[in-house]
Amino acid sequence: MTQPDVDIDLGRLVKAIWEKKALVAGLTAAAAGLAFIVTGMLNPLYKSETRLLIETREPVFSSDQSQPAPDSSFDDRAVASQVEILRSTDLIKQVARNLDLSSREEFDPAGNTSALGDLLIMLGLKKNPLEVPAEERILKEFYKKLDVYAVPESRVIGIEFSSEDQVLAAQVPNELVNVYLASQSGAKIENNTDASAWLEPEIAKLRDRVRESESKVAEYRARTGLLLVNQQDTIAAKQLSDISTELSRVRAERADSEARAQSVRNALENGQAVDAVSDVLDSPVIQRLRESEGNIRAQLADISTTLLDNHPRMKGLRAQLADIEGQITGEIRKVLSSLESNARVARIREQELIAQLNELKAGSAREGEEAVELRSLEREAAAQRDLLETYLSRYREAASRTEPKALPADARVISRAVPASEAYFPKTGPIVIVAALAAFLLSAIGVMLGELFSGRALRPSSGLVRDPASSDDMTAAATAAPAVAAAQQSDDTELALPHISNDADDFSVEAVAEQLITDMTPVAVCVSPEGDEGSAAAVMLARTVAGEGLKTLVIDLTGSACPTELMAESLRLPGLTDLMCGEISIADSIHPDRLSSAHIVPRGNANARRAMRAIDRLPMIIDALTEAYDLVVVECGAADAASITRIARADRGEIVLSILQFDEAEIPALLAEFNAEGFEDVLIMTPEQPVGPLGHRSTAA
Repeated sequence: MTQPDVDIDLGRLVKAIWEKKALVAGLTAAAAGLAFIVTGMLNPLYKSETRLLIETREPVFSSDQSQPAPDSSFDDRAVASQVEILRSTDLIKQVARNLDLSSREEFDPAGNTSALGDLLIMLGLKKNPLEVPAEERILKEFYKKLDVYAVPESRVIGIEFSSEDQVLAAQVPNELVNVYLASQSGAKIENNTDASAWLEPEIAKLRDRVRESESKVAEYRARTGLLLVNQQDTIAAKQLSDISTELSRVRAERADSEARAQSVRNALENGQAVDAVSDVLDSPVIQRLRESEGNIRAQLADISTTLLDNHPRMKGLRAQLADIEGQITGEIRKVLSSLESNARVARIREQELIAQLNELKAGSAREGEEAVELRSLEREAAAQRDLLETYLSRYREAASRTEPKALPADARVISRAVPASEAYFPKTGPIVIVAALAAFLLSAIGVMLGELFSGRALRPSSGLVRDPASSDDMTAAATAAPAVAAAQQSDDTELALPHISNDADDFSVEAVAEQLITDMTPVAVCVSPEGDEGSAAAVMLARTVAGEGLKTLVIDLTGSACPTELMAESLRLPGLTDLMCGEISIADSIHPDRLSSAHIVPRGNANARRAMRAIDRLPMIIDALTEAYDLVVVECGAADAASITRIARADRGEIVLSILQFDEAEIPALLAEFNAEGFEDVLIMTPEQPVGPLGHRSTAA
């Protein structure tokens, strides 16, 4: 059985605080005053901040300054790396040396120990701080005051520093930035210096190799005769080109001469006029003969009008005309002979050129094989020359960046620290307010705890409250519920009847449920002489108790499985018979009620005869279930008093008779049977109206 719970009297707690308001107010004022005094004794701290923008910065006269700087190369990791560089020991040591921080007591408080500290060191209870090198002590204090962080979603780095000296608080981050920028620029200059030192001997070696490669090319050309007449062609190639051009010209002249001669020849052979032939028309002799012929023909035409054909004058002119025509024909043949001669000369020249061309072709084949080796030597020389030009360009660029300001660091100061006008610590007002508020809360809590421990702030609870548990946790076989208490009274009838424990003859389900809750009965064995309708009333009883917040379980021992049908989702769920046969565990046999927070162990699917062989295990199972449930309702159906003695004990449970038709003649006999088996107090339960297990489940619900 659990002890009744108690409630906390909140009004009493508030009243207790009011009663001790003087104490609470005094502690609050004392805390505020102490905070004010302590903050006044503390040395004020000032904080200043410098901000850097990480970006790619090229030299002013860089060869690629027209191109945008690849700022995207500075991702989050690169910015985080720069943060770590700013926190590096080497930079901080340089800043400490530049600002002579070792001379400031603020950065080496261990150097001036108190008398108590010296005593502890002498007794060996404290390590001598002077055993640590001064530089390490300064670094330790420096790191406590320094805060370097990256601004989210940007490439900006903030550098904060706090100090008792407001001027020093601004000098340190500015000096740290200066040292950082100088180191970054110096690293670039060092890289360029190293590059120049490496390139200089390499350039000297390359010059020798280029000179040697070009000498091999010239020597090979001279030895093989592959001399160039211009930047590309050799002598043989030039000759071959010239002869080919001349051959083409000679062939054209020959073809032209042959065509012109053939034209004149065809005109003579066919007796055609040759005046249209250009070569004939161009001959001066033929032109004079044609003029004479024209004059004679004109004379003949003139005198033919007065003279007859046999006239000597006419005969003389005709003889002159025939002579001139013969001369013209002779001149035409001379022109033809000249054309044929030109064609023969062109043919001979063509043959000579072809012979020369064939000879040069044979030489060109040999020259092609030699040119392969020549091109290989030229490629080697060109590669060495290009590499030399690249090295020279890099060397000139590196040599031009050896000045301190030639290579700026990849960062730029966007905000320098200035001395702070106000101290950031201590803030007297907020500290006093927080101290007063904390003292008030602690003192009030102390007063309330005193009231609770003394019991003055506790009052009895109006009902039993059970701790809730998850209704889904079937492995624990428990659901959350509060238990409600009610009173049970006994009444002896005037007749010498067996004892009935119902109060004032109230046999309703609610009255029985109230009595079970009040008595904190762990087990209620329900017997329903009328069968399923009485079993339905037992289901109502379990749901009523569960509705009051108690963890309730129904065990179906009926033959008809009426409780299973009313409460379970399915009649095929594993249950009591399966558990008794050892086929399932207790947790697997428990299922939730579909209409309330109660649980049920259904009848089960295993063989009932086989399950009855292990009936002696049932009391142990019920005892185990009472550890998890406030009330276990065992519905036995229409069982007799002798049957339930195997599962019920008079010292730890109640017998509930579920009767719908109240017959005073039959009830005493039933009660007598239970009294005879040792069950003296028997509860009578009947609903206000008959409940059918199948037709009226809503009433049972």
